[in-house]
Amino acid sequence: MIEGAVKVRNKEFFPLRDIPCLPLHKFQVALSTGLAAGLFLAALPKLYGRVGKKEVIAVLRHDQRRRLYLLRTEIPSQWRSLAKEFPQVAPFERELAEESGCTLQGHPQPAPLRYLPQTGTAADEAGRYIGSQSFLQAEGEEMHEVAVGPVHAGIIEPGHFRFLCHGETVFHLEIALGFQHRGIEAALRDRIPDQRTLMLMETLAGDTTIGHSLAHCQALEALAGIGVPERAMDIRAIALELERIANHVGDLGAMAMDVGYAPTASFCGRLRGAFLNITAMLCGNRYGRGIVLPGGVGHDLDDVRIGAMIDQVKKHFIDVTEAATLLWNTPSVMARFEETGTLSRKQAKDLGMVGPAARACGKEMDNRVDFPTGSYRRHRLPVSVWFTGDVYGRAFVRWLEIKRSVAFVLARLQDLPTREEQTPLGRLPADQCIVSLVEGWRGSICHVAVTGPEGEIRTYKVVDPSVHNWPGLALAVRGEGIMDFPICNKSFNLSYCGHDL
Repeated sequence: MIEGAVKVRNKEFFPLRDIPCLPLHKFQVALSTGLAAGLFLAALPKLYGRVGKKEVIAVLRHDQRRRLYLLRTEIPSQWRSLAKEFPQVAPFERELAEESGCTLQGHPQPAPLRYLPQTGTAADEAGRYIGSQSFLQAEGEEMHEVAVGPVHAGIIEPGHFRFLCHGETVFHLEIALGFQHRGIEAALRDRIPDQRTLMLMETLAGDTTIGHSLAHCQALEALAGIGVPERAMDIRAIALELERIANHVGDLGAMAMDVGYAPTASFCGRLRGAFLNITAMLCGNRYGRGIVLPGGVGHDLDDVRIGAMIDQVKKHFIDVTEAATLLWNTPSVMARFEETGTLSRKQAKDLGMVGPAARACGKEMDNRVDFPTGSYRRHRLPVSVWFTGDVYGRAFVRWLEIKRSVAFVLARLQDLPTREEQTPLGRLPADQCIVSLVEGWRGSICHVAVTGPEGEIRTYKVVDPSVHNWPGLALAVRGEGIMDFPICNKSFNLSYCGHDL
């Protein structure tokens, strides 16, 4: 379908030498052809550890065919941007430029993707971009800028929002991130995966512990050629869905809080903790650390705990249903939710959005269905889709997913396979490339790993769903009153640290 591309499945490794290194022109033609045909850019990682080489791999996904297409080329000093024609490419090109030093030609926003303090190249001490552009400005009566962050009130991660407004109406929002850059991807290079590696994966984004650790372990297991027992697969899926439920419940409460609706806000604030406590029944902590291990799981379930978890899920789901019903049936809440922060299906597709934010626009995209692994190959979950693309749609898709995830968790708890021995992780093969996809609660999680001659990790790229969705938030608030930004922001609920790896 795409000339010069290697076609693989999710979790199927492939020798790096067998991915042709195309001339830049052919690479960009092939990439443009795939994007024009409706494929989705999942990752664009720079390859590390190849002496004398500066190369990049493009990972395109074809959801209908459940296939991934890999393209490779050398990174030039001048990179002709495809972002004007294909906006979903924009953040990946910005990241490639700041990591490789190439210059972007024709990019609509050729600024670093992440704020890099005191480097002397990417940003000055004030955080304004150097050598590319400053924040967009406009002149005229009632035109003004509103700067928010990076230090925010309350317990929240740092990020800077620059609003360009005409009176109360937002003309443009520019989002500057990178304040949480911890160098995790660099820490993963040139090392054999070990316990510390897994700990880094569990802390990529603290609210997505299961999602990221599962994507990582899937990649290692496939590279090592080991299988995972069906019981362990089900326990992993239970943990992943509990993570989804807890975060979606919390988001419904937070959205209610942002419009001043206390009943659902207080209900869901408590219930998020209740579902986190169910995860703690599984592994001893509320965020799921230690559940997913290479080759299986770190904790099994006995009949007593299974029964207790079933009772707790049923009990708390009744309360969530009541809290959500209050939300949908309150006209003042719906007046703030409906037709606020609206995006069309085409906009979501053009920007490459993922997860509930994309599905709220009618974009059917869910790795549990499109690229299923583990339990999801045996137990299908329907894709939760809505069509309005507004705050209400993003809230309602969360509610649909809560209901379906609860049903999935109960079914798996009541029908766990018998226990089997888990296979330890062995040595990884040399000079291989693999892509691992998981559907986290925010959306598609993509991990790309490339091994070196001793089986060590040479390149490891993580694409958190927030990378795809931050541009969607910026577009959603255009034309809205600035007072609606908090509810728009919360309806996306994106990660700073997951973006800033």
